[in-house]
Amino acid sequence: MARTKQSPYSVHPSVVMMQKWVAELPEKTGKSLDEWVQLVSEEGPPTEKERRQWLKKKFKLGTNASWWIAERSVGKGKEDSDPEAYLRAAEGYVNVMFSGAKAKLRPLYEKLLELGLSIGKDVKACPCKTIIPLYRRHVFAQIKPATSTRIDFGFALGNMKAEGRLIDTGGFAKKDRITHRIAITKIDEIDDVRKWLKTAYNLDNKE
Repeated sequence: MARTKQSPYSVHPSVVMMQKWVAELPEKTGKSLDEWVQLVSEEGPPTEKERRQWLKKKFKLGTNASWWIAERSVGKGKEDSDPEAYLRAAEGYVNVMFSGAKAKLRPLYEKLLELGLSIGKDVKACPCKTIIPLYRRHVFAQIKPATSTRIDFGFALGNMKAEGRLIDTGGFAKKDRITHRIAITKIDEIDDVRKWLKTAYNLDNKE
């Protein structure tokens, strides 16, 4: 789902993957997600943790399936497979990230997000709980409120040599998507981001 006029955010790619898992669950396990949730609620132990273990031991379900079913059985995780629920949650993730001591970073974040989305019509911002990744085909950049005074703008630049204010995070050696970052503390530092953001965007089209 692409971003709308009402929201700058798009549905995270993992939601599509989860929808596929939910759709295939009856064929793979003999029960739909709703049927599993009902069974766990009626016959399973009381806590989410105990339910995960119960599903694995009694029904031989895999770790991920047991985790997701147990989570749903206690009323959590709907945003993982429901696009509308995810978009509502995404707004909440951002609000929490930029609350308290980090609230003063919100205007800076809004400028960085605007820049990120302007790089190409196919750019999607898909917030998680601690970062806002920017996608083209893959994550090519991310916005992270690192401290109460600094946002780190990260880039997927492979083994490119760092220069100027660009910092090598060591991500390439660790096989992380994000390999470099620039620390942003004020609006007039944003121009330094544009070159690397465009480079990361263009590189993602070549992979």
